[in-house]
Amino acid sequence: MPRYVAFLRAINVGGHVVTMKALKEHFEELGCSGVETVIASGNVVFDAASRSAAALERRIAGHLQERLGYAVATFLRTPQELAGIAGHRPFARAELEAAGHSLFVGFHGTVADAQARRRVRALASEVDAFHLRGREVFWLCRGRSTDSSVYGGGLEKALGQPATVRNATTVRRIAEKYA
Repeated sequence: MPRYVAFLRAINVGGHVVTMKALKEHFEELGCSGVETVIASGNVVFDAASRSAAALERRIAGHLQERLGYAVATFLRTPQELAGIAGHRPFARAELEAAGHSLFVGFHGTVADAQARRRVRALASEVDAFHLRGREVFWLCRGRSTDSSVYGGGLEKALGQPATVRNATTVRRIAEKYA
């Protein structure tokens, strides 16, 4: 049975509070097994019979919207895909290790088209740098994310599709634990 990692948007932010116990139960209601939540920000590891990640994403998103009463964009990756994401180094080591700099990974549903790629690259500034790869965008923030032009939906707008962002440290920890 395939294993997946779900990155959910709008869990425990903006007044949408969901306990990890309830989130686990929602996945189990769908027939998922081995369900584990990782950090209370909408990261769920589970096994499912479905071999179509896209169909499973839609099914999970629909079920969560029905149960929670609001849209929950859902992005699935396999542990192998996550290992590749965690191992990708799109920026120079000195940039990543500089004081106050943080690396984030934005998960989105489809590979960004040329127009979306241009819009994301246009967000680059002294504070923000971006690298698009597959269904992820790597965002180097040179300072506080709240001071960035990307904070608060700018990345989604540029991509032209829903996305959810995680600190790269969280992504690496999940990848290491479930690889």
